[in-house]
Amino acid sequence: MVLKNAVLSLLTFRAMSGYDLKKMLDSTIGHIWSTTQSHIYKVLHELESTGLVTAKEIEQRGRPNRKLYTITSKGEKELQQWWTTPLECDPVREAWLIQIYFAHLLKNEQITHLFEAKLQELEERLATCEEQKPYSSDTTPPFTDLLDERMHELRQMTIDFGKAYYQFQINWHKKALDRIKHLPPMENKEE
Repeated sequence: MVLKNAVLSLLTFRAMSGYDLKKMLDSTIGHIWSTTQSHIYKVLHELESTGLVTAKEIEQRGRPNRKLYTITSKGEKELQQWWTTPLECDPVREAWLIQIYFAHLLKNEQITHLFEAKLQELEERLATCEEQKPYSSDTTPPFTDLLDERMHELRQMTIDFGKAYYQFQINWHKKALDRIKHLPPMENKEE
């Protein structure tokens, strides 16, 4: 559902191919939502079959033909409905927390290793958010000519959320690592 609406939102700028959409998705909202090229093509097929987008095949010499997708008025109406509908909070769904929940059978060092690996990943994701620069006259992001001050500010809000989210997780992991040091030792169980 989210990817479908992200694709439709990007198509409000201009007609694009699946390849263009992947590039735009990565460079605009990739810090808060990621996907694969194959998922984009699957969504485009669904959108076309339901009349939310149309496709026009463009012949290319020496290369495979290219399909350009355009949002339809039906797609714009559906997108407007999605934009104005409050979305529920996603429930916490962290597979690695299930590992931790049942980690009583691991040694403290093994649990520490899991946390340190997760902490490294979170620090890398925070760095990616921090690398996102506000658009300015000396940068050339996609759609520069279509972005206005409102969109710049809204984009910055999503970047700020990403930074705060990863910083919270990093702080939580550091506190949890300290708690792991004080866990009771693992009981030796006879086989």
